[in-house]
Amino acid sequence: MRKVIGIGETVYDIVFKGGQPTAAVPGGSTFNSMISIGRCGIHTDFLSEIGSDKVGEIIREFMENNGVNPFYVNVLPTKTPLSLAFLDENNDASYTFYRDPAVDRPAFVYPEINPGDIVLFGSFYVLNPACRPQVKDFLEYAHNRGAILYYDVNFRPSHMKDLGDIGNAIWENFALADVVRGSHEDFRTLFGIEDAETVFQEKISAYCGNFICTFGAGPLKVLDLNGFRGDYPVAPIETVSTIGAGDNFNAGFAYGLVKDGITREMLMEGLSAEVWADLVACAHSFSACCCQSSFNYVTPEFAAAHRL
Repeated sequence: MRKVIGIGETVYDIVFKGGQPTAAVPGGSTFNSMISIGRCGIHTDFLSEIGSDKVGEIIREFMENNGVNPFYVNVLPTKTPLSLAFLDENNDASYTFYRDPAVDRPAFVYPEINPGDIVLFGSFYVLNPACRPQVKDFLEYAHNRGAILYYDVNFRPSHMKDLGDIGNAIWENFALADVVRGSHEDFRTLFGIEDAETVFQEKISAYCGNFICTFGAGPLKVLDLNGFRGDYPVAPIETVSTIGAGDNFNAGFAYGLVKDGITREMLMEGLSAEVWADLVACAHSFSACCCQSSFNYVTPEFAAAHRL
C-alpha cells in the first residue's frame, strides 16, 4: 500500500473577513495537504511539531479524525503557533504569525519509506536553519528509499531577509525533488524571474526534471526535461477563501499519482500528455473544492466521492 508522507509546519489559523474573525481551524501548508489526502482514504503520515497546550491537543485530535497519523508529530514545551489570516475583497489572504521563542527540538522519528511512497514538503519550515539538518536527513532517507519527492517552493517575500542563511537549502531541495512546484510570485521573489521557461532552464532543470509553475487564476505550465510543455487553464469559480488553494493543488497531485499508479521511474522517463492532463485535473479539482469553502481542505463530501 502506497503512503503519502508530509513534513512541514503546523499552526492554528484564525481567519478574518472585514475585521471580524470568521473561522478558526488547524492549518499549515503541508498540514492542509495531508488532511485532504487522509480524508480520501490514503495512508498518510505527517512529520511536524505542535505545542503542549490545548490547541495542540485540538490539532492532534483533528488529525486522528481525518485519517492522518499523528505518531510522528513532536510535542514541544511551547504554545502551538497561531496564524492570523486576513481576507481581502477577493478572498485572498495576508498573514500575521505568532510563535513562541525557539526551543531545542527532539529528533524526528521516521516512518518506514518504501519505493513509490510520496513525500510532500515545502514552505519555510523545510528551509529553517533550526530544523534544517533533521529535514535534510529525512529527505535524503526518503530519496534513497525510492520515494517520489514533491517540493512546493511557497517562498514568501518576508523570508528574503533570511536568504543568506537558507539559500543552499533551496538548491538541495531542488536536487532531491522529483517534481518542483512553485508560483510565478515565488520565482519573482527568489530570482527576479516570472517566465516559467526561463525559470526551468536557468534554475530548475539542472537539478529536477519535472516543473509546475502556477500563475494564480491564469493557466499553469508544466515543463519537463524530455521536452514536454503543457498549458492548463484554471476554471473560473466563485471563491470563499483562497487559503489552502496551493496546498490542495499539491494534495490533488499526490492523489493523482496514487490513483494513476505513477512511479518515480515513470516520472524520470517522462509522462505522456494524457497523464499530465489527468494529474493537473486532479490537482485543480482539489484546489477548487477547498476555495469554495471556509476551510483549508477538501470537504468530507468531496473526499467520500474520491476515496481510494
